[in-house]
Amino acid sequence: MQIKGFIKNFGWPRIIIGLFLVALFITGPFFGVKTDMSLNDVIVRFGMNAVLVLAMVPMIQSGCGLNFGIPVGLVAGLLGAVISLEFKLVGIIGITVAFVIAMIIAVVFGYVYAILLNKVKGDEMIIATYVGYSFVFFMNMMWIILPFKNPASVQGFKGEGLRVTISIQEYWFHQISNFLSIKVTKNFVIPTGMILFFIFMSLLVWGFFRTKIGTAITAVGSNPEFARAAGINVDNMRTVSVVFSTVLAAIGMIVYAQSFGFVQLYGAPQAFAFPTVAAILLGGASVNKASIVNVVIGTILFQGILTMTPSVINSAISIDVSEVIRIIVSNGMIVYALTRKAR
Repeated sequence: MQIKGFIKNFGWPRIIIGLFLVALFITGPFFGVKTDMSLNDVIVRFGMNAVLVLAMVPMIQSGCGLNFGIPVGLVAGLLGAVISLEFKLVGIIGITVAFVIAMIIAVVFGYVYAILLNKVKGDEMIIATYVGYSFVFFMNMMWIILPFKNPASVQGFKGEGLRVTISIQEYWFHQISNFLSIKVTKNFVIPTGMILFFIFMSLLVWGFFRTKIGTAITAVGSNPEFARAAGINVDNMRTVSVVFSTVLAAIGMIVYAQSFGFVQLYGAPQAFAFPTVAAILLGGASVNKASIVNVVIGTILFQGILTMTPSVINSAISIDVSEVIRIIVSNGMIVYALTRKAR
């Protein structure tokens, strides 16, 4: 009975993918894949993406559904990053300024985004998807027009318009990742800074949802009619959740960039929407309920699959099927969750 209860609560998709991930770790050494290097990659990718997945929680809890419009927050993070680079700020000061500017921009973007979602109740996920696409392509024009002048950021042949990929190696590369990092083996270095940062952000989200406003947001997501009858302004609570989600996405984008070593503009933010949504669904979240535990489990499983699949399967059969598996897992989990919306 305990096993049946565990299977029912955890879900077959998570169990199957978890067992598949364990099998990849076990079989990896037989095909020349170093376990410590693979484990290092999984932990690093977890730290890079965990805050982005965490950004899904506020909107899900408020009943706005899965945030397919996360590129709105990601663009705010990119703006904070390139403005910091424009001032040629380095080290902890550089990344701090990037965070502050990104959060301010994210509040503005999130507020406008929330006004739109409040006008389309019931169709938030569909509209958010189009908002994400539209905003990314609008910014494709803005990246060319905005008056940035840093030679490291602008395109070389004219000195106008930002590059597709901007290196931050000489600015604030690994400022969070290298903080208190622990070298276990030659190929295994624990990015303690990113893990501690994610824990801090998780505690912030956890604490927020235990405040009066956070409780009201959860009530709105659970039963908006009951919340309205209790005197809660539903639209205001939804707005707060969307702004909070957008700010978290902006912060997560900078964390990702400082670990990756590059700021990627133009179409890059759109590539984060489906994997981020799939990760939290893989962790056990639904379209109207999510927790930090869902974020942790989903990010580990999803990033683990993306990391281990090309390493092990490519070594075994010499065929790159990593992208196929990524598409199956990400889109499959989204379909699985949406078919269980009532739950």
